[in-house]
Amino acid sequence: MRILIQRVKRASVTIEGKERREIGQGMCVLIGVTHGDTEAKADWLAEKMTGLRIFADDEGKINLSLKDIDGEVLLVSQFSLYASCEKGRRPGFTNAAKPEEAEKLYDYFVSKVKTMGLKNIQTGEFGADMTVEIINDGPLTFIIDA
Repeated sequence: MRILIQRVKRASVTIEGKERREIGQGMCVLIGVTHGDTEAKADWLAEKMTGLRIFADDEGKINLSLKDIDGEVLLVSQFSLYASCEKGRRPGFTNAAKPEEAEKLYDYFVSKVKTMGLKNIQTGEFGADMTVEIINDGPLTFIIDA
């Protein structure tokens, strides 16, 4: 599994041009699943993500976690995190897990994050056409592989 975390002032996802879900200060997290990923990897990533100290304390030092600031989270599936651009000009997606496998692990990851005691967790919809809007704070962006 691979997650891309963006520290945000706010973020939203619009699903199929209709439903809009949004968060305030916190993280927009894009989630990619590859072949052989496990629930154990999802557990590790959920713990790492919620404990990652990427928010400023009162002295302006990046020293606080999502939990410390009572931050919010937007979770969005993103199969293209496993795209390969090494050959030619068209990305290859064979490194991404098959949709049925990826959806199960994405749903598991979302359910795990929902047990972490955060106040507002919003999600995209797996496999849907989505538009994600973010106001990146910093900007700070991190990629974590499990």
